[in-house]
Amino acid sequence: MKVLVTGGAGFIGSNFIRYVLSRHPDWEITNLDKLTYAGNLDSLRDVDSCPRYLFVKGDIANRKVVDKVLKQGFDVIVNFAAESHVDRSIIDSSPFIKTNVQGTQVLLEGARQHGVKLFLHISTDEVYGSLGTEGKFTEESPLLPNSPYAASKAAADCLCRAYYRTYGLPVIITRCSNNYGPFQFPEKLIPLVITNALEDKSIPIYGNGLNVRDWIYVADHCQALDLIIQQGKPGEIYNIGGNNNTTNLELVKYILNIMGKPRSLITFVSDRPGHDRRYALDTTKIRQQLHWKLTTSFEEGLRRTIQWYLENESWWRKIKSGEYIKYYHRMYSQT
Repeated sequence: MKVLVTGGAGFIGSNFIRYVLSRHPDWEITNLDKLTYAGNLDSLRDVDSCPRYLFVKGDIANRKVVDKVLKQGFDVIVNFAAESHVDRSIIDSSPFIKTNVQGTQVLLEGARQHGVKLFLHISTDEVYGSLGTEGKFTEESPLLPNSPYAASKAAADCLCRAYYRTYGLPVIITRCSNNYGPFQFPEKLIPLVITNALEDKSIPIYGNGLNVRDWIYVADHCQALDLIIQQGKPGEIYNIGGNNNTTNLELVKYILNIMGKPRSLITFVSDRPGHDRRYALDTTKIRQQLHWKLTTSFEEGLRRTIQWYLENESWWRKIKSGEYIKYYHRMYSQT
């Protein structure tokens, strides 16, 4: 099977590539990534020499680039490519519209023109908006995004649905809760907490820290995507979650306890505009229809993640210093 992974130099994409190559010796993967600030080829050094893996630098919003890549012939597209940081979308939403909306449309049209057999679109639980104190989002819940990031992802979801209904393009949408694990960019909460704690720096928490999120270890997410590629039904949406709902404050305290770091590192800062209060996903559909189940407990996943950042200090220090961005800009400036 030939698979095109977009955004494969990012956190979830790089973990997915590694997961698939280790489990499917007959699958070939091409990784199309623009290498923005969050794309890091250091996350894929261990698969560089694999003959079934190829990296191509390119923007999914560039029709010529996408058409050239798709002419190689692919069975599956897995679309991870996205601007994904809510804070950045509040400052400037234009890159989110270009990549998340326009880029998805370019990929969909390319998939239609080149006869791709499955288009797997990776979305987010944030498209559903915010929950009260009770209940969970199902795949039938309305889309009520509250940030420019979430709105751009919801728009992309709608385009995917339209291409399935209008053109019969075999599209599947997945909506996952917050991921954590190795190779996550340290602007995100869990790696920010871990790396700041290792440096004995303050750890900022929005508002009162009582916003609730559901957390899933990235390998469990990859396992679900692998299952969906093989058994999922085109036209369907699948929620993927870890059923580990906790407040941001509880999470930070828990990580600090594991690391033996003082809670005095916690600093409360002004809340994010339009900050969603609570997310929670109902994963009955994927569990019952595809027999998917979690394999990593929240405690075990956090301990593995903390250990990874302890053992890979050079990886995250290069990111925090900006050194890796300068390196890849020089390396790929002519491509």
